[in-house]
Amino acid sequence: MKDILEELASRRARAQAGGGERRVAAQHAKGKLTARERIELLLDAGSFEEFDMFVAHRATDFGMAEDRPSGDGVVTGWGTVNGRLVYVFSQDFTVFGGSLSETHAQKICKIQDMALQNGAPVIGLNDSGGARIQEGVASLAGYAEVFQRNVDASGVIPQISVIMGPCAGGAVYSPAMTDFIFMVRDSSYMFVTGPDVVKTVTNEVVTAEELGGASTHTKRSGVADLAFENDVEALAETRRLVDFLPLSNREIPPVRPFFDDPNRVEESLDTLIPDNPNAPYDMAELVGKLADEGDFFELQSEFARNILTGFIRIEGRTIGVVANQPMVLAGCLDIDSSRKAAKFVRFCDAFSIPLLTLVDVPGFLPGTAQEYGGVIKHGAKLLFAYGEATVPKVTLITRKAYGGAYDVMASKHLRGDFNYAWPTAEIAVMGARGAVEILYRSELDDPEKIAARTKDYEDRFANPFVAAEKGFIDEVIVPAMSRKRIARAFASLRTKRQDRPWRKHDTIPL
Repeated sequence: MKDILEELASRRARAQAGGGERRVAAQHAKGKLTARERIELLLDAGSFEEFDMFVAHRATDFGMAEDRPSGDGVVTGWGTVNGRLVYVFSQDFTVFGGSLSETHAQKICKIQDMALQNGAPVIGLNDSGGARIQEGVASLAGYAEVFQRNVDASGVIPQISVIMGPCAGGAVYSPAMTDFIFMVRDSSYMFVTGPDVVKTVTNEVVTAEELGGASTHTKRSGVADLAFENDVEALAETRRLVDFLPLSNREIPPVRPFFDDPNRVEESLDTLIPDNPNAPYDMAELVGKLADEGDFFELQSEFARNILTGFIRIEGRTIGVVANQPMVLAGCLDIDSSRKAAKFVRFCDAFSIPLLTLVDVPGFLPGTAQEYGGVIKHGAKLLFAYGEATVPKVTLITRKAYGGAYDVMASKHLRGDFNYAWPTAEIAVMGARGAVEILYRSELDDPEKIAARTKDYEDRFANPFVAAEKGFIDEVIVPAMSRKRIARAFASLRTKRQDRPWRKHDTIPL
C-alpha cells in the first residue's frame, strides 16, 4: 500500500508541476500566474476539487507519443466562491502553450456538462496558443464540442471567460458566446486572425496589442466587458461579479447583508439636474446614491460610454441597471449603446435579475454613419430586449425622454411595472425648439414669435404631467426620495409572474 501511495504522490507532483520549472519561470517573468495559481486565487481557500489530473493526449504523429504530460494543458474541477458552487477550467500555457487537443477539449466539456447538470456557473481562464496543430481536425472537433455546450448553457447557467493570455483563431468563439469577458492589460489578446495573417492578406501592419489587446476590445469593439492591470485584480473582480449572480436560471441571485437604510433620503438629488437643460451631469452619481453602500459593478465602462450598465444591490438584492449618461453624447442612443444595453437586458431577464432603468435621452444619434451602420436594427434590439423581458422593471425619468428613445427605454408601453419621473422630466416627441421650427415654419423670420412659441411648448410638454395625466407615468416623485420609492417598488414586485406566448424561440433583429 505504501508503494502505491508513493506512486500516487509522485504522479500528482509531476502533474502539478505543469511544464516544469523553466516554463513556469517564463510565465512568471511575463507577469502571469500559472493555471493552478489562478485557480487558488479565484476560489475559496481549500475548496478546489480537481478532475482528470492524469489525463494525457492520445496523439502519435510528429513525435507526440514521446511527450504525454499529465493534465494535457488544462486544469479542471469545481470549488466555491464565497461558499457558492462554481466549475472552472484553467488553461496551462506551460504545457504545449495551452493548445487545445482532443483530450484537452474533453476535459473542458466534462466540466461544462457537470455545470449544466448541477446548475452552477462555469468560469474559463483562457491562456492558449490555439488548436494543437499536431492533431489536425481532432482539435478542431474539440473546439466545436466546447462551442455546442456554450450554446446549450446560454441562459441556463452564467458563463464567464477571463482572457489571461493569447486567445486566437477558433478559440475566440467560445468566450464570445459566454456572458462576460474580462481581459488583462498588456498580457492578453483576442483575434480571429493574427498580425502576420492580416499583413499577408490585407497588407496592414499591426501589433497583436493593437489588433486584439484589452484596450481594443474594451474601448472599440465592445467584445470584452472589462480590463484589469494584472491576473490578481482580474480574478478578484471575477469573484465580485459571481457574487451578484444566481447559480442558474432556476435560482434567484443571492441576498447579501446590507447596512444602508432603504428609506434613506438623499437631499443632494434635488439639485442633481442643472438649471440649464443642455448642461450635462453625471448619471453615475445617481446610480451610486440609489445603491446599497454606493456599490456599483459597472460593465463595459469604456465602451459606448453614453449608456451605463451594471449591477447594484437594493436591500441586499441584485438589480441590473441601465442608465443614459448625459456626460457623453448628451446620453443619445446609438448603435453601440443599443447593442451594449440590449445584451445586458437579455442577460438580466434570462437570470431573473430585476431591471432599473434611469432615463435621460434626447433621442437617437443622427448622421449618415449611424444610418449606414444599421442603427434602425440595432436600436430595435434594445426595444425588443425590454419588450420581451418579464423580470420586474422599474423606470425613472430624470430629465429628457424624447421621441422613439422614450419608448425604447423601458417605457410603460413596453410593460414597465413602475414608471416614475422627477419633476424635471421632459417627455415629448422632441425638444421644444425643434418642434416649434416644424410646427411654425412660417414664423421663423420672427424671433419674438418663435421665442413665445417655444416657451408655450415648454410649458405644455417640458414636464412629466401630460404623460402622468395619461397614466404613462405612475408617479412624479421627489428626487431625494428616489431610493425609498425604488426600493419599495422592487419589494412589491418580488412575486411578479408574467407569461409569454409559447414559441420555439424569438427572432430578435440581429
